[in-house]
Amino acid sequence: MALLIKNAIIVNADKISHQKADILIDKGKIIEIGTALTKKVAKQIDASGKYVAPGFIDMHVHLREPGREDKETIETGMQAAAKGGFTTIMCMPNTDPVIDNCMIVEAILKEAARVGTINVIPVGAITKGQRNEELTDMFELKEAGCLALSDDGSSVLNSKLMRLALEYSRMTGLLIINHCQDTALSGDGVMNEGKNSTVLGLKGDPGISETVIIARDIEIAHYLNAKIHIAHISLRRSVDLVRAAKKQGIQITAEVCPHHFTLTDDELKSFNTNLKVNPPLRTSADVAALKKALKDSTIDCIVTDHAPHTPEDKEVDFDHAPFGMIGLETALGLAVTELIEANVLSWPQLIEKMSLNPAKVLGLANKGKIEEGYDGDIVIIDPEKEWVVDAKAFLSKSKNSPFIGRIMRGLVETTICGGKIVYRQ
Repeated sequence: MALLIKNAIIVNADKISHQKADILIDKGKIIEIGTALTKKVAKQIDASGKYVAPGFIDMHVHLREPGREDKETIETGMQAAAKGGFTTIMCMPNTDPVIDNCMIVEAILKEAARVGTINVIPVGAITKGQRNEELTDMFELKEAGCLALSDDGSSVLNSKLMRLALEYSRMTGLLIINHCQDTALSGDGVMNEGKNSTVLGLKGDPGISETVIIARDIEIAHYLNAKIHIAHISLRRSVDLVRAAKKQGIQITAEVCPHHFTLTDDELKSFNTNLKVNPPLRTSADVAALKKALKDSTIDCIVTDHAPHTPEDKEVDFDHAPFGMIGLETALGLAVTELIEANVLSWPQLIEKMSLNPAKVLGLANKGKIEEGYDGDIVIIDPEKEWVVDAKAFLSKSKNSPFIGRIMRGLVETTICGGKIVYRQ
């Protein structure tokens, strides 16, 4: 039966509709938006005083299954995403085995359908085994259900392969997402190269390891008139390159993670391995540039790069700890606290970055808006609610977050996917 949301303050990317409205969802779709709607429904939610927005879409998530189910499973990752307000997530291919053929894609989709909470879209690998040697069968991966390809975790360093991938992407319609890092430059770096890496005695990863690959990808995309999406951008210089490329009409989009617009490499003085991420935390100047780029739409999307790890993996010395932190359940709180409360973005602009733009980038025609005819993917938010990040409350199987104990504002109360309530606080 249908689901009716009453007294909603609807927040879309274009505006907040402060006049309270009712939203009727039936058969997975928003079928009517109006005032004083009455209909016999299976469930009714009173959203008085709450913001009601289109469900968030995360283009960058690591679910670890297959291969490392001790860190996360498709089921626990979906539960964590629903708690964070996400109704669609894309899982990256650096699993074991790598998502580089239709059988693995189909297995992921089958397990996601069994769990049946939110939408999961597998990202296929660009190269077989992510070995940077031979392209995957892109047509096969698209037919199996992929919308994008990436070798995330590593970069496609072979420029000829990147050219071929972008040429094939024009034929298949698949989005190419590149993790931009020249490992010949980054080497064994574990943090941003600079004053802090010298003081702390940790190996540095220079910013040019990111920017040289971004510059190369921009040139190839320009030459081919192809689309390219830059993963987890972290530097002021990277922002400058993307901004200039957009002004030239190059088809480039970019994403940023909450930890990159929130934290700096000053935090690493604690040697907390949960702060070890790739690309690394940068400087305060880079953080300011990322926020400016979100404000002026140089950066299109906010993603989490949710990267679960076991305590055993992280409770080692900084050099040997794996890169990554979890982020699905803290993304909204960080965005509200660091962007909205700081007057960097408005609520509609935040919804643009977390819902509408990801839908546009991926070509998801019926997602990203609360509008009649669109999918019934909705998140209900208490915008003023303060809460404390509690490791025991995480639904993710892993707890590797540097934000435990931090006070945040903006809490997901209810997540609805396809008209079905999949999380309620």
